[in-house]
Order: sequence, then structure tokens, then C-alpha cells
Amino acid sequence: MLNTVWATVRNGQIELMEQADLHEGATLLVTLLPDHEFDLWIRVSEVALDDVWGNEEDDIYAELLAA
Repeated sequence: MLNTVWATVRNGQIELMEQADLHEGATLLVTLLPDHEFDLWIRVSEVALDDVWGNEEDDIYAELLAA
């Protein structure tokens, strides 16, 4: 399963900005975002998530799971 987490570079080292369950030697795929594109990717991600999660159909699934 793919899992995306935010990270930053400090003193030449990649530091995760949130907790991730990684074992020693885990293989990672790192995508570099140019600083001038960072805000764009945040806005695009928010729009995409709103499209996926911000709909009435999800309320129906939540009701089915609660039953």
C-alpha cells in the first residue's frame, strides 16, 4: 500500500514531518517538489480530496458501516 507523508530537508537529511511506521532498511520513493510549486500542489491536493470525500454518497456509506 502506498502511503504519502510530508518531509523536509535539514542539514542534508530528509526528516519526516509526521509519524510513519517504517522499518530499518525500508525502501522509499521520494518526490521532490520545487519550492515555487509547493503551494500549487497543496491547493490541487485539497481540491482532489474535496472531490473524493466531499459528497453525499459518503454519508450513505457511513450509515451502512454504522448499521
